[in-house]
Amino acid sequence: MAALALGLAGTAMVVTPSSTAGAATAAATVAVDYACINGIAGTGPGPVNLRTWLTVPTTLNVGDPLNVEWKLNYQDTTRLGAPVRLPNGGRTEVTGRVNIDGAWIGQLEPKGFVEQSKAMVKGSPLRLPDGISDSGHTEREGTVTIRPGKLFIDFRPPASQLMVNDDDPAITYGLGWEDLNDQPSQNRDYHFDLHRTTAKDAWASLTFTGTGIDYVAQKDQRAGAIDVFIGDDPGTPPRIDPSKNDDGTVVNDANKGGETLWKFRGLKFGEHTITIKNVEDGKWGQLDAFRVITKEMANPPQDYRATCEVTNGPIAVRVEIGGGGDNPASPSPDSSPDTSPSASPSPSVSPTDEDPGDESHSPSPSPSPSATPSPSPSASPSPAAAQTQNYIVTAVVTQGSPSPTATRTVTLTATPSVAQVAITPQGGAQTGEAPERVSSSAMLLIGSGGALLMIGMLSGVAMLRRRAAHSGERG
Repeated sequence: MAALALGLAGTAMVVTPSSTAGAATAAATVAVDYACINGIAGTGPGPVNLRTWLTVPTTLNVGDPLNVEWKLNYQDTTRLGAPVRLPNGGRTEVTGRVNIDGAWIGQLEPKGFVEQSKAMVKGSPLRLPDGISDSGHTEREGTVTIRPGKLFIDFRPPASQLMVNDDDPAITYGLGWEDLNDQPSQNRDYHFDLHRTTAKDAWASLTFTGTGIDYVAQKDQRAGAIDVFIGDDPGTPPRIDPSKNDDGTVVNDANKGGETLWKFRGLKFGEHTITIKNVEDGKWGQLDAFRVITKEMANPPQDYRATCEVTNGPIAVRVEIGGGGDNPASPSPDSSPDTSPSASPSPSVSPTDEDPGDESHSPSPSPSPSATPSPSPSASPSPAAAQTQNYIVTAVVTQGSPSPTATRTVTLTATPSVAQVAITPQGGAQTGEAPERVSSSAMLLIGSGGALLMIGMLSGVAMLRRRAAHSGERG
């Protein structure tokens, strides 16, 4: 079978066949380069470049699984990056597309993932899984073409809680705030510090990524009401008063820190902004910390998905699926009973040169040996004639290179071994058994029979003589 020629500019892609001792197997390994954009590929200045190796088996029998495997690596210094600040790491998931056409049409989706176990900030480099794989079941003979398509790389944040302290640079403050450090430990302030204001309408805000948010500060008789907003909308509830109990009575507390004064859940995972604003002039407005909540997600966020396109030209591998040795060859009607097939398999390698300027050029395959029946008067028909199956390892070429590119087609021939049993007609039926040899006991029986015959003849002659003598006496 000729190598598959593809008419787009690029570098020649060499398929490397490999075999396993004792088995008629081979595989094609192809380098496939990708450029990834958007999502977690958009944290750097440009596309993220990958160098991958796709391995496809090219020697299959009906019923064998069609396994495709991808090895993944970065091609250069570009990297996928963490989309947000992540206290517990996360998971990078890769899904491939492998299109199949020819004898049947379908698609495989190799998948794999790797856990990012360390805390990260936005843009921290992400590791790739070592590889991804998938397989399909072959149900009939035929030729199919395997074409690697896009790669999709997702990031799934884990369920987490992230405390953002009041002096974290992610928090923005308006005018009128005071930063109070080294607070007494009995106040239980997070990290023993907090921000405080007594100015009306003084505000502070945090832009966060998650599904929920908590506002943490002190309960105190001297505190005043605080308005809360999520984005431009009032929170639920829109106002809280740390100086009062739930029933409206004034608290007896002073500097009771570390209290969750307000919380909200049920946000769609993504980026949100919380803003707090001091309502009354002369009353304390305080901020100890925000707690960012991320719940466990069934699916990775679509906003984080990176899409990767092949950059070194369309690539395809042709796979021929044979019947194997399960379908014994049947003798033709005009064959004599004393005919058995014989084959002399020998793998052949035939390089061919392709003209890169001729996209319609299709190299001719080198002839491969096949089983040819040869009549033999002394041979007996085999009950299960050996069948020869040819398999194709196909080189892949992308045209458009400056000079002609040689491709290589390797034909592997697998011939199952079938025991030949001599069949000898015996009693009008073919039993598959050879005649028994004449033994010494048979010779003894023949000799005994001859002796008995001689004794009988001598006895008869004696009787005739006695009768003749008896007749003479009477005469």
